[in-house]
Amino acid sequence: MGLNAKQMGHCTVDFEKNGKQIGFFNLPLSVHDDAWGVVRVPLAQIKNGEGPTVILEGGNHGDEYEGPIALGELIRDLDPGLVSGRLIFIPAINQPAVVAARRTSPIDDLNMNRTFPGSTVGTTTQQIAAFVNDVLFPMGDAFLDLHSGGSSLDIIPSSVIEPVDDPVKHAQNIAAVTAFDAPMIVVIDNRGDPRTATASAARAGLTVVGTEMAGGGTVSLDAVRICRRGVRNVLVHLGALPPTFGAPLEHEPELYDIPGAGAYVIAPDDGVFEPFHRNGEKVSAGQPAGRIHFLADPGRAPVELAYGIDGIVYARRQPGRVRPGNCCLVVAAPYRSRLT
Repeated sequence: MGLNAKQMGHCTVDFEKNGKQIGFFNLPLSVHDDAWGVVRVPLAQIKNGEGPTVILEGGNHGDEYEGPIALGELIRDLDPGLVSGRLIFIPAINQPAVVAARRTSPIDDLNMNRTFPGSTVGTTTQQIAAFVNDVLFPMGDAFLDLHSGGSSLDIIPSSVIEPVDDPVKHAQNIAAVTAFDAPMIVVIDNRGDPRTATASAARAGLTVVGTEMAGGGTVSLDAVRICRRGVRNVLVHLGALPPTFGAPLEHEPELYDIPGAGAYVIAPDDGVFEPFHRNGEKVSAGQPAGRIHFLADPGRAPVELAYGIDGIVYARRQPGRVRPGNCCLVVAAPYRSRLT
């Protein structure tokens, strides 16, 4: 019988101890130049009194920076005496990818956000996911998963709702996501993929808040400010921090979703993509979205792409170079259900 995630991951944080602890959980890594090494994944906890257990994750993708910045600041600056309950921080959860500034891990080339619930006998990325799923989620009441667009996408800063079937839990998720106070609220199901961290947390019964904070492999001044405020506002909403730590809401909640395959503009050919619209612009089905140029074949006319649905441009590919299957644009449409 194999080890479970808790046995496999040697953890330097005592989850039952009050106060602030900053440490690691260590997973075995045996490679060419280090037979008995470990991957040291940063882990912190602030625990005080009665209240919810909130798990705060950043760095699921290693080229997304606003979330890890905001969580690191809270870890360093937050007085444990102000906390009600327990905050568990995993600010650079995909540590190998964070160090390498990559979406996927340089160890096994896996996208951690497509590996949940993970495996204790899998690769490093799968073992990290298993630790989160098997050890941390059972302790939690709520989960904040802070993403950005990474190197390949520039996304309108937004808070994200993970779809769930339970109407009570759906309402709780909407309330927490609204408290984050991003310019947009978007329902995202990741093309129905159940292997994401937020989908796994939702199956475990946690209140779930996701984000997409700009992207392009950079740190957005606006998005990092939104993320700092948003994390604190959600912790206040959940009762883990006092109301004085919250900030007044700046945005009227508008609810969007990404309704199926038609929302994605996909490259059909190799070349350089020229978009026709900026993020936030209104577009309609059939409208030209951009074109792919063939720079090494100047006699070949560009191929024009079109939008598949009405809505607004939510995300745009950051690199100009595309190949068949690359996502060039994403359109968000007004959500058909009421924001209740």
